[in-house]
Amino acid sequence: GVEALTGLGVLGRAMAARGAYRCIECNGEATELYRDYQRGVLRISICKSCQKPVDKYIEYDPVIILINAVLCKAQAYRHILFNTKINIHGKLCVFCLLCEAYLRWLQLQDSSQNTDPDDLIRYAKEWDFYRMFGIASLEQTSFFIGIFITLWWMTPEMLKRKSDLILLLKALLLSTYGKLLLIPAVIWEHDYTPLCLAFIKVFVLISNSQAIRVTLNLNRILPWFAIFFGLILENGVVWLFQKMGWDV
Repeated sequence: GVEALTGLGVLGRAMAARGAYRCIECNGEATELYRDYQRGVLRISICKSCQKPVDKYIEYDPVIILINAVLCKAQAYRHILFNTKINIHGKLCVFCLLCEAYLRWLQLQDSSQNTDPDDLIRYAKEWDFYRMFGIASLEQTSFFIGIFITLWWMTPEMLKRKSDLILLLKALLLSTYGKLLLIPAVIWEHDYTPLCLAFIKVFVLISNSQAIRVTLNLNRILPWFAIFFGLILENGVVWLFQKMGWDV
């Protein structure tokens, strides 16, 4: 409790400077997460709008917060996006793309019957991995572009500022963490692997929807509408690659 809050002192001052606090219950703006009465006495701030604690998760263990995020609770998403300072968006995105590229590359190798150990063959297989990484990156980029275009078209007033666009992009990148489940799906390969991959895809889309809803404070329908058009654009890129004769 008190120890966890004490460890947030420096972070709290940095966040207060940029005024980025939000109540995790009603999404209302807040000037502080807690009040320091000195000598280790801290008290969580109460939201003026809903009269509930602004952010109860600042006392929680990170594992509990992660579990709540996996359960796609809006409160956990608001805590992570607005009341913490996380800068792993780029690294997480690259790692998820590497996982997806490896899975595609592995499936491509399984479909190939060539076992020639020649160096040329090994270089070709290495190039296939880089190609899969590039394709996965383009697909995800097109998916995000489809989401941004749809949201800008439907709610232009919410994406006027550059900071809003950056926050939404960070939220989308963080919400793709479900792709990390591709690693155990490959390691523990069994007859139900295609079904597991389908569940992972659905989970990532649900996380994307929750990230959009929390970031822009929308209802549940608009985020799914944006995701639908994002998937259309992504599948259009897949179709283009297939027309070029590339295995994706």
